[in-house]
Amino acid sequence: MSTTLYGIKNCDTVRAARRWLEEHKVDFTFHDVRDAPLSTAQLKDWLNQLGLDALVNKRSTTWKQLSAPQRDTLNPESAIELLLEHPTLMKRPLLDTGSALHLGFKAANYQALFTHHTL
Repeated sequence: MSTTLYGIKNCDTVRAARRWLEEHKVDFTFHDVRDAPLSTAQLKDWLNQLGLDALVNKRSTTWKQLSAPQRDTLNPESAIELLLEHPTLMKRPLLDTGSALHLGFKAANYQALFTHHTL
């Protein structure tokens, strides 16, 4: 399977991850979640693997702009609806190596991942 980096192109952390992958000659595809929306099935799978608190960015501006009832009643089903409507609510970047999902970017973590694992 191929490696895919999910995020939005104007996010500084996503840019840093993309730059790191390019500089280290990692073959990957970038998927901008604003330009190409995610599917319900994909989000459901990610929520099952990562958990609600990991995938939903509760520190984001988007989260703060949601209504109190939307925030207070968040569950996996409502999270999918919100993530489809507001893709910037997702923590990012999300790196899918084909065998595992990794949220966020730290150069040391990517170095360890791509040095010690065969994709």
